[in-house]
Amino acid sequence: MTETVLRVRNVETFYGAIMALRGVTLDVQKGEIVTILGANGAGKTTLMKTVSGLMDPEKGHIEFDGTRIEGMEPDKIVKMGLAHVPEGREVFPYLTVEENLRMGAYSRRGGGIAEDIEIVYSYFPVLKERRAQAAGFLSGGQQQMLAIGRGLMARPRLMLLDEPSLGLSPLLTQEIFAIIKRLNEERGVTMLLVEQNANVALQTAHKGYVLEMGRIVMAGSSEELRNSEDIQEFYLGRKDEGQRGQKRWKRRKTWR
Repeated sequence: MTETVLRVRNVETFYGAIMALRGVTLDVQKGEIVTILGANGAGKTTLMKTVSGLMDPEKGHIEFDGTRIEGMEPDKIVKMGLAHVPEGREVFPYLTVEENLRMGAYSRRGGGIAEDIEIVYSYFPVLKERRAQAAGFLSGGQQQMLAIGRGLMARPRLMLLDEPSLGLSPLLTQEIFAIIKRLNEERGVTMLLVEQNANVALQTAHKGYVLEMGRIVMAGSSEELRNSEDIQEFYLGRKDEGQRGQKRWKRRKTWR
């Protein structure tokens, strides 16, 4: 029987008077990579912050491993096994690479930290080379690797990844997503992934949701989403020959 790690039901979240999430419902099963697609301002980051406890929903509920977590303090959610890798990486710039990794294990009890650091280094060899270097001097791609590695140090049941390709070259983006896929396949890490690069996200994820103006407008397997005419035109940049010269805003989305 499939185990549901995260269950979000009819969640509404506000920025002041602005409703950023409008009745969002989604599920993440154990062992899945689930992607959230959407343009800037769609509510993707708000959704991640709401799940991880950085923002409180006004309505709806969120279950993590069968426990209601909406309104719970973020540090308690982390201790339950949910790690959030935020947009913009947010590493500790004056701490070394290894000190950053150890910070990721602050909520853990017991040993195994040194062994887990070596596992992180096996996926990100460049971090081992720079283990004594201050994180603020790493490149953008290396900081993203460090942010993911720091999240892994919590031994999470679920990892939230917010725009892991932000500011990275296409080559580095492919490298980061290849490692994300390996972590899922080899270590069984369950992930909820927000990404504007729909092509690479759908190549990596098992299923996805499309978020527009705070609402889920489409959901399905990655294959179903890739085959959708709307996804192909509005997120993958493909057009039928008969639509050449037609301005994008002239065709309404039908979400099929």
